[in-house]
Amino acid sequence: MNFFESHESLTALEWILRSIVSFAFLLLIAKSMGQRSISQLRFLDFVIALVLGNIIAHPLSDERLGLQGSMITTSVLVMLYITATWLSLKSSLFRRFVDPPPIELIKSGEIMYQNLLRAKISLDFLFSELRKGEVNDIQKVALAIWEPGGTISIFMNSQYQPITPADLNIATQPFTLIKPIIQEGKINNSLLKEIGKDQLWLQGKIGPVTKISDVVLATIDDNENIRVYLDPRKPEHE
Repeated sequence: MNFFESHESLTALEWILRSIVSFAFLLLIAKSMGQRSISQLRFLDFVIALVLGNIIAHPLSDERLGLQGSMITTSVLVMLYITATWLSLKSSLFRRFVDPPPIELIKSGEIMYQNLLRAKISLDFLFSELRKGEVNDIQKVALAIWEPGGTISIFMNSQYQPITPADLNIATQPFTLIKPIIQEGKINNSLLKEIGKDQLWLQGKIGPVTKISDVVLATIDDNENIRVYLDPRKPEHE
């Protein structure tokens, strides 16, 4: 049973195996392309996503197309993508091509209409993005920039920016990162090991009468303060 090759027809099991292999292969490809290409769709990422989607999709819907050829083609394209990403880091000329510089859309409260044309966006889209940023007056905008990733960065004039405790010379507590140490009754043992504690210490922190299995969520901060959220469907003491 060779589901890699082209056939006049495939059995249900062969279709399932072909789907599983394709899914695992795409996971491997996405991992090799890096986190940035997943979280931020640049011009180069958009092109490669369109091509890879078409190459992998065809063998999953047409039994006359072999899977092996698609996987080889995809691997070559990913190597080309990685090479192009490396070139964008080394060559400023190539980088400007695949990652064009930001475009100023608003400067000192004035809309730059020529740059709207360069960015190929409409006034309606610009105002929509301003509303998302809770900006109700263009005059308050010091700078709005169209980023290569397709987002708009908005910077308000200093007099319209929110006041921070530093502006008022108010002392604040140091920042602490809160992490989940228990989720759905299961302990995050890697986090527990990271802070140098054991399950007995954790049980003592959440209380001796509270079962860990009843804890929906427990969080811990950098000062080892734990906040516990119990399952409301279960009685507090059993």
